[in-house]
Amino acid sequence: MADTDESIGVVGAIDPSGGIAVIRIVLTVAVAVALLAASMPALETARATTTAERLDSEVDRIERATASVVSGSVAVTDPSLAARASVTVRVPSGVTAASIGRIALVEVGGPRPGTRIALRYRLVGGRDRYLPLRADAVAARIELATGVVDLRPGGESRLELRYVDDDGPTIRITRVG
Repeated sequence: MADTDESIGVVGAIDPSGGIAVIRIVLTVAVAVALLAASMPALETARATTTAERLDSEVDRIERATASVVSGSVAVTDPSLAARASVTVRVPSGVTAASIGRIALVEVGGPRPGTRIALRYRLVGGRDRYLPLRADAVAARIELATGVVDLRPGGESRLELRYVDDDGPTIRITRVG
């Protein structure tokens, strides 16, 4: 038995190389958590920027729909006979977009001639932000049928635009779905 080179270990003793491995794992996890925490503000800013860009594209789609309803049409007093167009507004969602608490088309400055229409949205925990609709793109007033047109914050909303004569050519926007 004296010829064998066996080492006999004590039961319950800590292997020095195993202790170092545990420390490495703990340090790796701690560094990963610290890096994630440091990058979260940048991720939230990127998500807010992406959301704003996507919503700006939706505003462009609404503007194009207003131009298409006016193009080649005549405003009439009876809304049931008016030229119409519909547009689906898709509110961004998912991991690349910031969560939206509220979104609506609103009249900026109140209901009066020359009132501007804007897409107002609020990120969860944030302040109201506005993306104005360019009303000068068409030779008609743009108004909201109900003063405020609430949209679904996490999905699609369908808008209907009617070209009516309401003391002048007017595009009236309502939500229908």
